Amino acid sequence: MKKLVIGILTIGLIQSYSIISTDDASAAVKTFKNCTEMHEIYKGGVARSSSVKNKGGKTKYKPYASKALYDANKKMDRDKDFIACER
Repeated sequence: MKKLVIGILTIGLIQSYSIISTDDASAAVKTFKNCTEMHEIYKGGVARSSSVKNKGGKTKYKPYASKALYDANKKMDRDKDFIACER
């Protein structure tokens, strides 16, 4: 009986976690109109991953790493170095 209750609780927790994580991921992605608007929240721009290197040399701020956010704002990566709106 204990194993059945533990199994049901485990399945319930896993399902509730997957629902919460998908809602947070879709709500977190925002498309910006331009780089000025993006710099209000992300000073260094948005990188596709934390291992991406900037082609243009040194930057003043470190970019925020998020694949989903980068993909939503890919149009603002003019030099195609996987960092949108770096500065």
